[in-house]
Amino acid sequence: MDAEFVPLLYNTFWALIPPLVAILLALITKEVYSSLFVGIAVGGVLYTISGTAPFVHPVQALEHIFQKGIIASLSDAYNVGILVFLVFLGILVALMNKAGGSAAFGKWASSHVHSRVGAQIATICLGVLIFIDDYFNCLTVGSVMRPVTDRQKISRAKLAYLIDATAAPVCIIAPISSWAAAVSGFAPKGTNGLMLFLQAIPYNYYAILTILMMVLCAVFKLEYGPMARHELNAKNGDIFTVAPVVAEKEEDVNNKGKVIDLVLPVAVLIFCCVIGMIYTGGFFGESTEGFFSRFVNAFANSDASVGLAYGAFGGIVFTVIYYLIRRVLNFRDCMTCVEDGFKAMVPPIAILTLAWSLKAMTDSLGAAEFVAGIVDASRDSFMYFLPAVVFLIACGLSFATGTSWGTFGILIPITLKVFPLETGNPLAVICVSACMAGAVCGDHCSPISDTTIMSSAGAQCNHIAHVSTQLPYALTAAAVSLVTFLIAGFVQNAVICLLIGIGLMVGTVFILRKLIPTPDSASLQKESQEAGKG
Repeated sequence: MDAEFVPLLYNTFWALIPPLVAILLALITKEVYSSLFVGIAVGGVLYTISGTAPFVHPVQALEHIFQKGIIASLSDAYNVGILVFLVFLGILVALMNKAGGSAAFGKWASSHVHSRVGAQIATICLGVLIFIDDYFNCLTVGSVMRPVTDRQKISRAKLAYLIDATAAPVCIIAPISSWAAAVSGFAPKGTNGLMLFLQAIPYNYYAILTILMMVLCAVFKLEYGPMARHELNAKNGDIFTVAPVVAEKEEDVNNKGKVIDLVLPVAVLIFCCVIGMIYTGGFFGESTEGFFSRFVNAFANSDASVGLAYGAFGGIVFTVIYYLIRRVLNFRDCMTCVEDGFKAMVPPIAILTLAWSLKAMTDSLGAAEFVAGIVDASRDSFMYFLPAVVFLIACGLSFATGTSWGTFGILIPITLKVFPLETGNPLAVICVSACMAGAVCGDHCSPISDTTIMSSAGAQCNHIAHVSTQLPYALTAAAVSLVTFLIAGFVQNAVICLLIGIGLMVGTVFILRKLIPTPDSASLQKESQEAGKG
């Protein structure tokens, strides 16, 4: 295909068809690999459709799928950095498991966490504390909390939800995170991107209300939708309900392992990742700025994929040396974990590669331009409704493409053209927040989202099971957020609107609790028994 070639269907609704096909197939077939590839293939075919015979060019479609899709995704430096980071984290988790650190932590936690509610709250707290990056959050929280939630008979689907809901939603309201850096980078030149991010935090209703909803559901034992079935099965001893793609290996527990053998490597990993990220942002270069300003700017300018890869490698080197000194593992055992860790990450790497390729197909069909036209057309007619409109568009775009950051890149510049910051119109910040909130919401719901994939990997949960059980919770938070954005378009006061949103979420949870039986209720158990007989 010529470099100047413009598809006949460019900048039309057809640009969103490939991801919608992939998502629909994944939900119907419960099989993610073939669904993603079919979506990629549909994108390749739509790209080559022309108005003259032959209407479809199969050879060019195949070239587009591989050259501009799969191969281009795997040759992208940022994507490769993320894959390297995943492999390093897999190796580190394998080391901690083999050394007995994870088992020791599970035993220690079981003596301190005595209830299912306590285990869920502990998982949420750990997820909130690890706010640097969503990938890092997903795999670290999963590896640390699996032994704890397993002992309390919490389903892997519920663990995956807790991980996913404390990954992107926490990162998007944390000023020092890779997400803050990404949003700052999408701000127009001459705009203080970090200040814009800080101003948007109080209006980021989906992130704030999702965290609140998790806590309320844990405390009041509210489970609904497919999650209720998973939780009931977990109480009866089946924490999976649907088996994961790669079964967990039964390993001999190293009796020499102690809690410190998990806590210290994780702490060093966090430290190394922070150092790696600020290093890529130029923190250690010459500067006349103060320490805090230099630190913040380094995060804003960091290359997350490279910085996290540096940090994970540093964590592995420390952990191997530490375990050799402690004599909990010998050198041969450590090297065995390299292969084991890589194998454990093969499924998420495969899904990520296909998801990135699908995004490339969507981009080549002009999805960004199509969405930009919709936002621009609604500017004058729906001025005060625009925060809610932008939220819905961001949800749809992020859900279809499986990327929050891509959605930021498309919508934030468009929003700031509609409402320039120089005018002082408060709708500018509110609509930027709506972009961010909607992007996280769509990313949270989408089965082709990298964060959703990582959450399944972190919990070692079947991916489609995670998507189907999480969806009702995400949609509940989205509905409350939408109403709050509608109010914010008229009220335009951060404190008042946030309090209204919190009140709506608390009220929603209490209404659901009254209407829906808990997983240990007699009615749901009877229904489960009847379903089993059928």
